[in-house]
Amino acid sequence: MLATRTRFAGVLAGYLADVALGDPARGHPVAAFGRAAGELEHLTYRDSRVAGVVHVGVLVGGVSLLGAALQRAADRGGRPWSIAATAAATWISVGGTSLARTGLAMSELLERGDIEAARRLLPSLCGRDPAWLDGAGLTRASLESVAENTSDAQVAPLLCAAVAGVPGVLAYRGINTLDSMIGYRSARYARFGWAAARLDDAANYVGARATAVLVVMFAPLVSGSPSGAVRAWRRDAARHPSPNAGVVEAAFAGALGVRLGGPTQYRHELQIRPTLGDGHEPTVADLRRAVALSRTVQAGAALLAGLLCYLRRP
Repeated sequence: MLATRTRFAGVLAGYLADVALGDPARGHPVAAFGRAAGELEHLTYRDSRVAGVVHVGVLVGGVSLLGAALQRAADRGGRPWSIAATAAATWISVGGTSLARTGLAMSELLERGDIEAARRLLPSLCGRDPAWLDGAGLTRASLESVAENTSDAQVAPLLCAAVAGVPGVLAYRGINTLDSMIGYRSARYARFGWAAARLDDAANYVGARATAVLVVMFAPLVSGSPSGAVRAWRRDAARHPSPNAGVVEAAFAGALGVRLGGPTQYRHELQIRPTLGDGHEPTVADLRRAVALSRTVQAGAALLAGLLCYLRRP
């Protein structure tokens, strides 16, 4: 029971640190990991899946071993050190507050009609090419990104921290970061990034569905529809090219009564995404509702993480 309480205290402290402080202002460890991954790519890159497996294996294996070493050292130091280590690893691995702040900043720019500033901000949310997007396109892209990243940036890492502690949450963040760097179907990364993309799909499978369940539960708090979320999830999610993003985006679309999907321009390709939901085209007000729903889901995920801590064996 003591180990259970220690894990839960660390995860909750990490979540609250993100709520209060957001991402570390300087020297973010995830940014350092990204720089190291970029440098390693100069050595490991080949236009093959095998090279990508090696690249991902070295980086994720390395950060997992580091996390395990930190966990063992903290556990030897006693309960306060264990709590602190779990809290720090959780804090640097989640990003829900920054996601919400960016989503709200985007809504303010769009409400003022400052399309150029909104285009400059969009890369902070997703990898789409903002030059192709007008106000409506920026609104949809932002809402879809808030939905997807509610799972990737908050729910999934909180669950990983609850189940697997420091090494688990650091490994998850490493996997997700690599997917954002090389998990594309571009000419350069179609084969080299295959392992990162598939591993990210596996790492987010449970988190995406937990996020959708929480969306259904909390939809009424933003004047949303639980039944609409379930209907869109069941009907539309499987048509999305991502096995996880489709689940979360469809649930958000149904809950908010909006229609997502359609032509989606990335820098390397144009994708025609399936329609998710059957409501109206999202507005700036809907984007704000999506941010509010995201924040509520994040809080629910922290409680769910606590439940998982108590259910796991010490």
